[in-house]
Amino acid sequence: MKTFMANNQTVQHGWYVVDATGLTLGRLATQVASLIKGKHKPTYTPHVNCGDNVIVINAEKIKLTGNKWDDKLYRSHSEYSGGLKTVTAKTLMATQPTKMVEKAVYGMLPHTKLGDQMRKQLYVYAGSEHPHAAQKPQEFKVEA
Repeated sequence: MKTFMANNQTVQHGWYVVDATGLTLGRLATQVASLIKGKHKPTYTPHVNCGDNVIVINAEKIKLTGNKWDDKLYRSHSEYSGGLKTVTAKTLMATQPTKMVEKAVYGMLPHTKLGDQMRKQLYVYAGSEHPHAAQKPQEFKVEA
Protein backbone atom coordinates (compact mmCIF):
# COMPACT_ATOMS: atom_id res chain seq x y z
CA MET A 1 0.00 0.00 0.00
CA LYS A 2 1.38 3.40 -0.96
CA THR A 3 0.91 6.67 0.87
CA PHE A 4 -1.34 9.10 -1.01
CA MET A 5 0.32 12.38 -1.97
CA ALA A 6 -1.87 15.15 -3.34
CA ASN A 7 -0.72 17.24 -6.29
CA ASN A 8 -2.14 20.17 -8.24
CA GLN A 9 -4.14 17.87 -10.54
CA THR A 10 -5.90 15.99 -7.71
CA VAL A 11 -6.71 18.91 -5.40
CA GLN A 12 -10.24 20.35 -5.24
CA HIS A 13 -10.49 23.86 -3.75
CA GLY A 14 -13.82 24.50 -2.05
CA TRP A 15 -15.31 27.80 -0.83
CA TYR A 16 -16.33 28.64 2.73
CA VAL A 17 -17.95 31.70 4.33
CA VAL A 18 -17.09 32.54 7.94
CA ASP A 19 -19.10 35.13 9.87
CA ALA A 20 -16.76 36.90 12.31
CA THR A 21 -19.50 38.59 14.34
CA GLY A 22 -18.66 38.37 18.05
CA LEU A 23 -15.71 35.99 17.57
CA THR A 24 -12.33 36.42 19.24
CA LEU A 25 -9.62 37.36 16.72
CA GLY A 26 -7.10 34.62 17.54
CA ARG A 27 -9.64 31.79 17.68
CA LEU A 28 -11.11 32.90 14.36
CA ALA A 29 -7.66 33.17 12.75
CA THR A 30 -6.55 29.67 13.79
CA GLN A 31 -9.61 28.00 12.30
CA VAL A 32 -9.45 30.08 9.09
CA ALA A 33 -5.73 29.32 8.68
CA SER A 34 -6.45 25.61 9.11
CA LEU A 35 -9.10 25.78 6.36
CA ILE A 36 -6.72 27.62 4.03
CA LYS A 37 -3.94 25.07 4.65
CA GLY A 38 -6.34 22.18 4.05
CA LYS A 39 -5.69 20.43 7.37
CA HIS A 40 -9.36 19.47 7.66
CA LYS A 41 -9.11 17.24 4.57
CA PRO A 42 -8.05 13.59 4.66
CA THR A 43 -5.88 14.26 1.58
CA TYR A 44 -3.80 16.95 3.34
CA THR A 45 -0.25 17.11 2.02
CA PRO A 46 2.10 19.65 3.66
CA HIS A 47 4.02 20.64 0.52
CA VAL A 48 0.94 21.14 -1.72
CA ASN A 49 -1.66 23.91 -1.65
CA CYS A 50 -4.66 21.67 -0.95
CA GLY A 51 -6.66 24.16 1.12
CA ASP A 52 -9.92 25.93 0.43
CA ASN A 53 -10.86 29.53 -0.33
CA VAL A 54 -12.22 31.32 2.73
CA ILE A 55 -14.42 34.42 2.79
CA VAL A 56 -14.57 36.24 6.14
CA ILE A 57 -17.49 38.65 6.51
CA ASN A 58 -18.27 41.15 9.29
CA ALA A 59 -14.58 41.60 10.13
CA GLU A 60 -15.41 44.90 11.81
CA LYS A 61 -17.38 43.04 14.52
CA ILE A 62 -14.58 40.88 15.97
CA LYS A 63 -13.71 40.86 19.67
CA LEU A 64 -10.44 41.32 21.49
CA THR A 65 -10.09 40.27 25.11
CA GLY A 66 -8.67 42.35 27.94
CA ASN A 67 -7.13 45.72 27.13
CA LYS A 68 -5.93 44.67 23.67
CA TRP A 69 -7.88 47.43 21.89
CA ASP A 70 -5.49 49.94 23.49
CA ASP A 71 -2.41 47.80 24.22
CA LYS A 72 -2.02 45.72 21.03
CA LEU A 73 0.30 47.44 18.56
CA TYR A 74 0.73 46.88 14.84
CA ARG A 75 4.13 47.97 13.62
CA SER A 76 5.49 48.60 10.13
CA HIS A 77 8.87 49.91 9.06
CA SER A 78 9.82 51.75 5.89
CA GLU A 79 13.45 50.49 6.23
CA TYR A 80 14.67 54.08 6.50
CA SER A 81 16.16 55.41 9.74
CA GLY A 82 13.35 56.42 12.06
CA GLY A 83 10.78 54.85 9.74
CA LEU A 84 8.89 52.84 12.37
CA LYS A 85 5.14 53.41 12.34
CA THR A 86 3.04 52.11 15.21
CA VAL A 87 -0.76 51.87 15.28
CA THR A 88 -3.03 50.57 18.06
CA ALA A 89 -5.70 47.96 17.37
CA LYS A 90 -8.46 50.52 17.95
CA THR A 91 -7.00 52.91 15.36
CA LEU A 92 -6.40 50.14 12.84
CA MET A 93 -10.00 48.92 13.22
CA ALA A 94 -11.30 52.44 12.68
CA THR A 95 -9.26 53.00 9.51
CA GLN A 96 -8.86 49.51 7.96
CA PRO A 97 -11.17 46.98 9.62
CA THR A 98 -10.08 44.05 7.44
CA LYS A 99 -6.34 44.37 8.18
CA MET A 100 -6.51 42.88 11.69
CA VAL A 101 -8.02 39.61 10.46
CA GLU A 102 -5.67 39.47 7.47
CA LYS A 103 -2.56 40.00 9.61
CA ALA A 104 -3.68 37.42 12.18
CA VAL A 105 -4.30 34.74 9.53
CA TYR A 106 -1.20 35.59 7.46
CA GLY A 107 0.95 35.12 10.56
CA MET A 108 -0.32 31.54 10.88
CA LEU A 109 0.43 30.56 7.27
CA PRO A 110 3.86 29.46 5.99
CA HIS A 111 6.24 32.28 5.09
CA THR A 112 7.29 30.68 1.81
CA LYS A 113 6.19 30.60 -1.83
CA LEU A 114 3.51 28.10 -0.83
CA GLY A 115 2.31 30.55 1.81
CA ASP A 116 2.07 33.26 -0.86
CA GLN A 117 -0.30 31.02 -2.82
CA MET A 118 -2.34 30.33 0.30
CA ARG A 119 -2.67 34.03 1.14
CA LYS A 120 -4.49 34.59 -2.14
CA GLN A 121 -7.24 32.24 -0.92
CA LEU A 122 -8.35 34.58 1.89
CA TYR A 123 -11.00 37.22 1.23
CA VAL A 124 -11.92 39.54 4.11
CA TYR A 125 -14.82 42.01 4.05
CA ALA A 126 -15.83 44.51 6.73
CA GLY A 127 -19.57 44.19 6.10
CA SER A 128 -21.90 41.27 5.51
CA GLU A 129 -21.87 41.52 1.69
CA HIS A 130 -19.33 39.79 -0.56
CA PRO A 131 -19.04 39.42 -4.36
CA HIS A 132 -18.41 35.64 -4.35
CA ALA A 133 -21.99 34.36 -4.48
CA ALA A 134 -21.35 32.68 -7.86
CA GLN A 135 -18.90 30.26 -6.20
CA LYS A 136 -21.71 28.99 -3.91
CA PRO A 137 -19.68 29.04 -0.69
CA GLN A 138 -20.70 26.85 2.23
CA GLU A 139 -21.17 28.38 5.65
CA PHE A 140 -18.52 27.35 8.19
CA LYS A 141 -19.24 27.67 11.91
CA VAL A 142 -16.18 28.64 13.95
CA GLU A 143 -16.12 27.09 17.41
CA ALA A 144 -15.97 29.94 19.92
